[in-house]
Amino acid sequence: MIKFSELNLNPKVLKAIDEAGYETPTPIQAGAIPPALAGRDVLGIAQTGTGKTASFTLPMITLLARGRARARMPRSLVLCPTRELAAQVAENFDTYTKHLKLTKALLIGGVSFKEQDKLIDKGVDVLIATPGRLLDHFERGKLLLTGVQIMVVDEADRMLDMGFIPDIERIFSLTPFTRQTLFFSATMAPEIERITNTFLSAPERVEVARQATASETIEQGVLKFKASRKDREGTEKRKLLRALIDAEGEKCTNAIIFCNRKTDVDIVAKSLKKYNYDAAPIHGDLDQSQRTRTLDGFRDGSLKFLIASDVAARGLDVPAVSHVFNFDVPGHAEDYVHRIGRTGRAGRDGKAIMICVPRDERNLEDIERLVQREIPRLDNPLGTPAEPEEKTTASEPAVTEKPKRTRTRAPRKSDKPQDTVPEPEIAPTPAEAPPAAEPAQAPRARGGRNRSTSGRDRGGAGVIGLGDHTPEFIGLSFKERIGS
Repeated sequence: MIKFSELNLNPKVLKAIDEAGYETPTPIQAGAIPPALAGRDVLGIAQTGTGKTASFTLPMITLLARGRARARMPRSLVLCPTRELAAQVAENFDTYTKHLKLTKALLIGGVSFKEQDKLIDKGVDVLIATPGRLLDHFERGKLLLTGVQIMVVDEADRMLDMGFIPDIERIFSLTPFTRQTLFFSATMAPEIERITNTFLSAPERVEVARQATASETIEQGVLKFKASRKDREGTEKRKLLRALIDAEGEKCTNAIIFCNRKTDVDIVAKSLKKYNYDAAPIHGDLDQSQRTRTLDGFRDGSLKFLIASDVAARGLDVPAVSHVFNFDVPGHAEDYVHRIGRTGRAGRDGKAIMICVPRDERNLEDIERLVQREIPRLDNPLGTPAEPEEKTTASEPAVTEKPKRTRTRAPRKSDKPQDTVPEPEIAPTPAEAPPAAEPAQAPRARGGRNRSTSGRDRGGAGVIGLGDHTPEFIGLSFKERIGS
């Protein structure tokens, strides 16, 4: 088995590694460090929790051990998708550079520009940043990237997601063409990999495990849940979460609970606190100081339950997380791998439990397709909900349905009976008289109109609405009028 001492690392780096308690590199470290030390571009793909951060920090420190940084011109650049991951990378550099005089700066949001500017003005060997804050410093004229020798993109698939591509392309255009580029991620979709080909030159591909796989030390399970009523889904789902936590008992020493939305993060954290669970939220809308305090409390064990959005799903290294609960099924299948990768790290055992409501079943299918396995189904600790009653049989009394409600139209003003003027009786001429056997039709009240059948056949002999003063010419036939 290969050891760190066989990887041609700087002796002072090896001393720091030994003091940190490491002796044998992980497969991704053993595969990525040699080509990185040789100056080649590297595309590293490995499961989360396998030590990818050290895969680029150790060779970077060795390569940068010689030389000196100039003001506002960092010698290396590490891009991270979130503030927490950037801060974690900075901690790794502190651990492995304790015997070397290398300087670093951390450029993330939520921290004063003035303090960051002071560090950059002195000159730094390693610049660790999120894309937005890095471009802010550049646009203010406080930073030049023309001296970057080594560039690292951590969690490359997330960094190259559609929302990050313009920033990444711009940052790469500001760095020298001769730079060395290292990409590391747990997942690398084919369409994302095609984009990396524009940034890497003949990279050494190091893939130590099938893409998008979780550690075998993680026990996975999913519980399918349907609320009794749609408007009670949130309440019943939070009750189910508490039951799942209680069912794990003492085995659940601490846990990260992931929600898809920031609002749900706050609601779940508040609900758990209400029921005396030691919980606190962390998401992108919180102040950086609060996020840092919460994360530090979770790491040192003073906080048991961390309720998080996907800001905590990428790269956060808390070695002893016993459980991960997915309160929501993630919308992107790759995020599931990153979420459950917060447990079962460095060979430890872990457990990941997910709650799936009916509308999330398609996302569950995508996850199982990605990881190429069926996630075991779990029983509801609260018991299964009551099944709907079956149809009545012949021996059971049939339930009579309520009559359907019908809406009766209110009478309109025009529908009210109108007072009609008595119509005069016009004596028909002998030629036009109706047959004696045929009774005269009753007058119609509506509209005051009265037409007899015989009058309708003749073109109408009765005249309506003129009372007793009917002009003589109206009673004449058409031929008689023309003749007159």
